[in-house]
Amino acid sequence: MATTTATLTVTVNAAFLQEIKEVNQELFHRLSEVRQILSRPVPFTMDGVSFVAKLAELRDQLALHFALEEAYGYFDDPVFVAPQLGRVAESLRAQHRELYLEISQIVEQAERHQYRGQLPSWTVVLAGAFMRFHHRFGQHESRENELIQQAYDDDLGGSE
Repeated sequence: MATTTATLTVTVNAAFLQEIKEVNQELFHRLSEVRQILSRPVPFTMDGVSFVAKLAELRDQLALHFALEEAYGYFDDPVFVAPQLGRVAESLRAQHRELYLEISQIVEQAERHQYRGQLPSWTVVLAGAFMRFHHRFGQHESRENELIQQAYDDDLGGSE
């Protein structure tokens, strides 16, 4: 008896993915805002509750951004997929979960330290974790933008 293994292929809907990135300026505003707060020499001149709220808003915006990308920007099992684009799209879509979990852990850590009254003493640790997340997210977004461009080029017959 022969067994078959179904494999899903992921492709990109370049037009929708690009539109999602252009429309979601709130996410990029939140990223910039938190990065600016944490890059100050003494970041906690603001109260910890406000800072933790900003981090939580960022996490929620990221969840929305990824949900929209996954619902409209990536598709499973398309009729035709260029294999190289499919592999990259699959890898990038998988990173959404990793990035969301990473920012969620940062938010939970900030909430825990804020609740204990230890947030100012944990600024350096939180800043380091956030900057690493910010860097990885920036790389992810750059790779998605490259994928969008490649998908447009392939649709127009610009690359082989």
